[in-house]
Amino acid sequence: MSQQAVAPTPGAALDPQLKRIAAAVITGAIAVILDTTIVSVAIHELGSELDASVSTIQWVSTAYLLAMFVAIPVTGWAQSRVGAKRLWLMALTLFLVGSVLCALAWNVESLIAFRVVQGLGGGVMMPLMTTILMQAAHGQNVGRLMAAVSLPAALGPILGPVIGGLILNYLSWEWLFLVNVPLCLVGLYLAVRLLPADRDAVRPVPLDVVGMLLVSPGVVAVIYGLANVGGEGGFGRADVIAPLVIGLVLLAAFAAWSVHAGERALVDVRLFRHRALTSSSALLFLAGLGLYGSMLLLPLYWQEVRGQDALGAGLLLIAQGVGALGSRSLAGRLTDTIGGRWVAVGGFAVLAVATVPFAFATPTTSETFLMAALFVRGLGFGAVTIPLMTGAYFGLERDEIPHASIITRVAMQLGGSFGVAVLAVILASNAAGATSLAGIAEAFDVAFWWAIGFTVLAVGLSFLLPAKPARVEA
Repeated sequence: MSQQAVAPTPGAALDPQLKRIAAAVITGAIAVILDTTIVSVAIHELGSELDASVSTIQWVSTAYLLAMFVAIPVTGWAQSRVGAKRLWLMALTLFLVGSVLCALAWNVESLIAFRVVQGLGGGVMMPLMTTILMQAAHGQNVGRLMAAVSLPAALGPILGPVIGGLILNYLSWEWLFLVNVPLCLVGLYLAVRLLPADRDAVRPVPLDVVGMLLVSPGVVAVIYGLANVGGEGGFGRADVIAPLVIGLVLLAAFAAWSVHAGERALVDVRLFRHRALTSSSALLFLAGLGLYGSMLLLPLYWQEVRGQDALGAGLLLIAQGVGALGSRSLAGRLTDTIGGRWVAVGGFAVLAVATVPFAFATPTTSETFLMAALFVRGLGFGAVTIPLMTGAYFGLERDEIPHASIITRVAMQLGGSFGVAVLAVILASNAAGATSLAGIAEAFDVAFWWAIGFTVLAVGLSFLLPAKPARVEA
């Protein structure tokens, strides 16, 4: 089948059909993103309600994330077998069923098992959302399209902690999961009505069993190892070192196997020959590090240094989310007109500068000033996501898009897990022995300086992004 490049038309409005497709998939994806952030603020309360220790109840979040990583690599193969629309409906239905089962859980073990069901559905949905929209766009206005794709990620940090806090204050814990039901039902209705039938013929592609047995356990082992870093001993713990080593060995073996298998591979790593995808993936790793790492530091800062409760910290963090929402549309338009390089450079620079006030903050620093810094920080986050996701698809053909969607999703999530692990160790080591509030604040200052350093590194790497507006093959 011949492929013909279609250049984007700067300034043109999104096609109405594409807007309908975006509305359908984003509605379902919001449920997945919200579920992650809502539950993250409720771990302590869930432990109390289900009479579980901290080490046990944390698996409510960890099992969900690990299940997502098991499902992500097989998304491209599953799409080739059943088609994008049918796979989306199946994954969203699985997530809905998992949500209802979580609300019906009778103990912590059953809740963890049902979170795995949720995670399997959500793991398929996140890369598939990007693939559906990129393939429907035919290379037109990719920056604006990525602004739409990033909406769930922008809304999650804003609404998730607030909704979670309100549910815990006024309703029972079961509603942490039942809140997904109306979103899923509306998402299913819209998907049935608005998603086009798959125009590509469903191909009986054989499953790359060897690749699946290497990449899924490899990614899960790395994530599991990083999730254990926060305990006493940090990176020196046996349950950190062993999974990390095993995971990295499996991923290296998968890379070698994928090169050998070529088009038959579960995820075609040969796509890294495209400099745009390679640089975008590296930057998405750093962006995930900054986003998720900072989402660990900021709520803890407001609670441990400023004395806020979980709901209060969530409300204060709205400023950052509002900033992220505010910059998305402009970043999308600029990416389509001047290219992603300068948008990413500017966004990461704004992000670094806006984090500096937290590196100097004391227990008496003006709350209004810090909220203003959070708003500016959000502007930077909203700006960088668009060019990174857009640049990743520069010059790719239609059948390469599902593989690129998987690669970029894994890169950002691995960066997030690494960021949380590293900054947790830095914070814990500097806070050890602190006997005063000022000492704890200084430990946070050090951790924020590390976050700034990672962001400055991303500024430099952004110069590797394509200078021209993204061009994706039709």
